Amino acid sequence: MSASQCPLIFRLMACSIGAANKAGSIIRDVSRKSDFGVVEKAKDDLQTEADRSSQRCIVASLKHSFPDLTVIGEEEGLNMDLTEIPSDWIVSPSPHLQHFQDLNCPENWACLQPSEVVVWVDPMDGTSEFTEGLLDMVTVLIGVSHGGRAIGGVIHQPFFSSEGRTVWALEGLPIFPPIGKIGSRPPGSRDLTTTRSHRSKVGSDCIEAFKPSNIVRSGGAGNKVLMVVEGKVDAYVYASTGTKKWDTCAPEAILRAAGGILTDIHGSPLPYDRDAQHMNARGILASRSLELHEELLAMVPQHVKDALS
Repeated sequence: MSASQCPLIFRLMACSIGAANKAGSIIRDVSRKSDFGVVEKAKDDLQTEADRSSQRCIVASLKHSFPDLTVIGEEEGLNMDLTEIPSDWIVSPSPHLQHFQDLNCPENWACLQPSEVVVWVDPMDGTSEFTEGLLDMVTVLIGVSHGGRAIGGVIHQPFFSSEGRTVWALEGLPIFPPIGKIGSRPPGSRDLTTTRSHRSKVGSDCIEAFKPSNIVRSGGAGNKVLMVVEGKVDAYVYASTGTKKWDTCAPEAILRAAGGILTDIHGSPLPYDRDAQHMNARGILASRSLELHEELLAMVPQHVKDALS
């Protein structure tokens, strides 16, 4: 399939896959340095050379191929002058169109225009984990939204193997590669994953109310949602503020493609339009099934809902 014959959404996903792969390579290169170039943007909010370089790579690649595209990245204020970005960091969609060669574009997305799409970029989810050497928790997240909904997502795990692993999904198509094992969970199981580093009484009260059979504390929103997708846990709960739209857009699209669901702690969908508040101020709940999701939502204590209203 040539680029001229390919629907915009396929070209955009192909570019996102390529950019995420390249960003993963950049992150691995930085991980081998003795100095990560750490800057503290705010309390407990770090930025490294890997974050900055990864975002330059991703945004430059997307804007080079789609100049009219709205791209919202975590690392605001970076110099995005394409003339100052290494040419080998700018990825074209063409080499990655092979992923779409035998796929039919879902009808809803066949005629999308760049002005109708918003892309949310977390160039390195799990920055704290990166600085601590917990590299298996680090991901690159590129989420595609339309009409305020997450419809496509790319998650790259730079340290999954020597070249990393890239997982992607587009609404109307299955996950690639087919890693979804949500259906393998034992009936009635309630293993949860939650934050390893940002704890609060409200968050702890919510987890306790769910009566979990096991709690896995881990880092990175993308990593934790993948744990649900791969059948390692039943749900991811974060009853607190802290995650942003670039943390959840790509993971939500992939989770939904696997048959799961992600909402705020009240059960309302997260909005991903260009004017949406960046902060997920009402918490996060991601579950392997609608049935389990509704069970958990019914168990959220009222004071937790009030704190996140």
